[in-house]
Amino acid sequence: MPTKCSQESFAFARVEGRRVEAAFDGGAVTSDAGVLLLDATDGTIGLLARFAACFRDGRSRALIEHEVATLVGQRVMGIALGYEDLIDHDELRHDPVLAVVAGKLAARRPTWAPLAGKSTLNRLELSRSEPTRYHKIGHDGQTIESLFVDLFVEAHKAPPKRIVLDLDATDDPLHGSQEGRFFHGYYDCYCYLPLYVFCGRHLLAARLRRSNIDASAGAVEEMERIIGHIRQRWPWVRIVLRADSGFAREALMSWCEANRVDYVFGLARNERLQARITDALSEARRQAQVTGCSARLFRDFVWTTRESWSRRRRVIAKAEWTRGEPNPRFVVTSLKPDAWGARALYEELYCARGDMENRIKILWG
Repeated sequence: MPTKCSQESFAFARVEGRRVEAAFDGGAVTSDAGVLLLDATDGTIGLLARFAACFRDGRSRALIEHEVATLVGQRVMGIALGYEDLIDHDELRHDPVLAVVAGKLAARRPTWAPLAGKSTLNRLELSRSEPTRYHKIGHDGQTIESLFVDLFVEAHKAPPKRIVLDLDATDDPLHGSQEGRFFHGYYDCYCYLPLYVFCGRHLLAARLRRSNIDASAGAVEEMERIIGHIRQRWPWVRIVLRADSGFAREALMSWCEANRVDYVFGLARNERLQARITDALSEARRQAQVTGCSARLFRDFVWTTRESWSRRRRVIAKAEWTRGEPNPRFVVTSLKPDAWGARALYEELYCARGDMENRIKILWG
């Protein structure tokens, strides 16, 4: 941001005979030069231009100062730089580097800033599916959702043989009286509960949701959309869904089984499951006492619930004894034993979802 000071320079003590002076004659200065790297990346994939094309502008051309493409680019880059609040843009609209990225160094009107302030950007964020009298900018929600999947598919030179889609729900804490706020007991705060879908480093979906819902709410619909889109381009790719126990729900597992999609989900432990691996836990305890190190054994069996599941399914149990106490874990999967043994499925396939959790933490800082 430009620095304003009534004194033009400051003199400091000399160092080895040399004069040390601080001055404010450097012109417009920014602390956000890193956005130029983001702009170079966008120049390769064309994300902002394709995102802006998902909007329809119903404003009078003669009265427009800020094009939709400029508004979209300014808002996206602002969020990437950590300026989530629209009010920040009353200062950012004068930022020289953000203006360079937006491709608009000067306003068409002499008294205006090159970029938009909070009020203009607010109209963009309040856009409807179709432009109205008071909301002149509209957007195509389906095209926006498809854009992330298109970018993912285009990043591959050839169709992969198998892909793993990671699903997760996590808290987005709230610090005010935002619409739809609810207190979530697990996260111990008022928050939203967005649903994320990743494939490796690629984000395929980020859907904002209220927190008074099951973690898997809407997952079937998201999978229908995303997997249907992927199979239009890659009809024979094998797809595996991976998630924690919040997604081990009958509706999602049944959908996978009916649509040639495999899954590996965490399974919440209970007394019946733990009783099934009592012997394995005892053996793990004995090994830990002998070696002085943690010990883990794996058991592979077919299982069903008393009421909620429609069929028997394969369950992998990790019977672990660590730090002087049991640490049993369970996963349910549609993958066959001849393709994935119990230990490899748990340690190599299921536990790899930790990389996705780290990406979410990076997203939220």
